[in-house]
Amino acid sequence: MIDSNIFKKFEPYSRYKSSGVEWLGNVPAHWELRRTKTLLAERSKKGFPDKPLLAATQTKGVVRKEYYESRTVLAMKDLHLLKVVNRGDFVISLRSFQGGIEYARDSGIISPAYTILYPVERIHHAYLSHVFKSKSYITNLSLFVTGIRQGQNIDYEELARSSLPLPPLPEQHAIVCFLDHAGHHIRRYIDAKQRLIGLLEEHRRAIIQRAVTRGLNPDVSLKDSGVGWLGEVPEHWKVMGLKYLSRCIQNGITPPTAEPRYYENGTIPWYGPSSCRYQEEVDSPVRHLTVDAFREGKARLISKPALLVVVIGATAGRMALLMRDGSTNQQITSFELNTTLVNPLFILRQLRNAEDWLHATASTATIPILDTGVVSRLSVAFPSLSEQHVIVEYLDKATASIDTAIDRTRRQIELMEEYRTRLISDVVTGKIDVREAVAQLPEQPKEVQEGQ
Repeated sequence: MIDSNIFKKFEPYSRYKSSGVEWLGNVPAHWELRRTKTLLAERSKKGFPDKPLLAATQTKGVVRKEYYESRTVLAMKDLHLLKVVNRGDFVISLRSFQGGIEYARDSGIISPAYTILYPVERIHHAYLSHVFKSKSYITNLSLFVTGIRQGQNIDYEELARSSLPLPPLPEQHAIVCFLDHAGHHIRRYIDAKQRLIGLLEEHRRAIIQRAVTRGLNPDVSLKDSGVGWLGEVPEHWKVMGLKYLSRCIQNGITPPTAEPRYYENGTIPWYGPSSCRYQEEVDSPVRHLTVDAFREGKARLISKPALLVVVIGATAGRMALLMRDGSTNQQITSFELNTTLVNPLFILRQLRNAEDWLHATASTATIPILDTGVVSRLSVAFPSLSEQHVIVEYLDKATASIDTAIDRTRRQIELMEEYRTRLISDVVTGKIDVREAVAQLPEQPKEVQEGQ
């Protein structure tokens, strides 16, 4: 259960003053406004190549690179140029304006392009860590962005002159105590909802797997499919490679991004791995392409319906259906399905059972890469088209209530995350007063590391 103190209606402070800062607005009259450079000092120490490599992440803060392997830092020969980071420092990364200034959970070395900061007075550390990850402060960071696209960074010289709110020290402690307490309960709530989603999805998969590999007749005679992940299938079903059920197989292309005419005012959806998530159909396209990109051979058109398989990257093996004409980047292979032989939903629901097996076959020298030939040879077991339609219709009905429950639970998580984001911003900018609520909180074991 969520502590009711978290959801109570909080009152504003009795008196406010103008901060003169757009992202802050009015702040409590007794709060200070301090220049960032008076609270934080910069650390630029280098020349320690034997220290652990670090990676700056939005979800985990600054952690050892070995815990976050998908990120790279610099070539090994340049390690002496990397900056030293001490545990508890703050790191302005190349993407801080998207996720806030990151808290260092580990000591080590990191890219010299990053700005390393530490509190001048340790007493302000925990409060500042909440400020730096609040949505209102992240909005403020966007005002100090320099460069374009991949070259964007934060201009720290300008940021250092910007103002930060600073409540009296006892009030900082109260704010940290409240946000840690609220964060603990909100995380427990979200974790419970995610576990529920996991159970619902497992139940849904079991229903689907049985129907698309055994059919709907419990007394049907079975045969060995000869495929480990498929197991036994009905005796009257055919077993055939995916390539024989496809009209066209092709890898995607990324048109040159330096040519605006391939992207500006585009109308044809262009998908990437991020578009292939838990839904059966591809999610939002990464971008839209113009007809010029296809006319000049810089993109390949995929005719619906098609099975999209991610073949490069961390999600290699993941699948989704393309149910309208579109295009993909080179990380996806498309299989335009022959609908005179197969129902696209039947194929997807069966082959999703092979996603983990596919991912395990990927080469991992640098990033996971699937052999398109292996994907093309994936075995599919299927009955007549009419029986496939019956199975798909049955599954649509059998899983409808489960899908509704999953969607409702995901929405509950989204709402809670939105509430948490709004709550943090309101508390650290003084829009609500939580001092009375903190006085009523029970003693709780400290479960979160300093700076959270």
